[in-house]
Amino acid sequence: MELIPEVETGVAVVALAAETLDAGNAKAFRKAMDPILTVHTRVALDLSQVAFVDSSGCGALLSCLKRTGQAGGDLKLFGVQKPVRAMFELIRLHRVMDILNDRREVLLAF
Repeated sequence: MELIPEVETGVAVVALAAETLDAGNAKAFRKAMDPILTVHTRVALDLSQVAFVDSSGCGALLSCLKRTGQAGGDLKLFGVQKPVRAMFELIRLHRVMDILNDRREVLLAF
């Protein structure tokens, strides 16, 4: 998995071009995010192409959030599809991570 951030107004915007974030690719996601999180502390993750996230995917997202937080930054999500958002709300992830509607909104939130 290759992730290439677009930097806009000091925020690394990363689009996850995968249909799922689950046990099958969570480790690869973390590995791909590592160099991004080493350089950037303010990260916006575009999940508009992701239709399913399982507990491993949630763990990977929380790991990234923890890293940015420890560096004095933040990780925000946007473009979350309804089924994924419903799952995030079910496990109360939306209370831990900022989930915004679109790129403009997430950039303004930083």
